[in-house]
This record gives sequence, structure tokens and C-alpha cells, in this order.
Amino acid sequence: EERIMAMVMIMGLGLLVYSLAERKLRMALKQLDETVPDQKGKPTDHPTIRRMFQVFEGISVLYDTQGILLEVMNVRETSRKVLSLFGRDYEVLYGIGI
Repeated sequence: EERIMAMVMIMGLGLLVYSLAERKLRMALKQLDETVPDQKGKPTDHPTIRRMFQVFEGISVLYDTQGILLEVMNVRETSRKVLSLFGRDYEVLYGIGI
């Protein structure tokens, strides 16, 4: 029973983080009067975080053995836009604008 409660708490925390990320992105889009493409390629200011995760599929980040960023591959324009909407810290994680 303790395991079930732990799993429920972890799932709840995951959903909270998911929801906060979605809210942050939507607020940034509205504030800047911007849009991102939905699944059909049409502009939306109300995307789901699931869709934004799909935007990042195929991106590879290459680090050396000391953890130094070497290269970020397959970053597309929509990915760059989403990272900039989340803020500078997120751009740095992907080596954008360093």
C-alpha cells in the first residue's frame, strides 16, 4: 500500500510539473502575441506541452566525458522559439545563443 501511495504522489507531482510548464508557455505566447504550429501546422497560442515535447523529438545533445557541451544537433526553428519562450536558462541547456 505504501508503494501505491508513493506512485500516486509521484504521478501527481509529474502532472503538476507538466501543467506548470504548459501554463508558462501559454502565458509567454500570449504576452508576446506569438504562436507555435499545432499538429496540423496551423498557428496556435494554446499548445499542449505534449505537442511541444514532440517538437523536441530528434534533437541530440552531445557532451564530452567532462560534461562540456560539444554539439546540439537537429534543432529546428520551432524548438528554438519554444526555448526562447521558456527563457535564457533553457536556451543555455541546448547551447543556443551561447
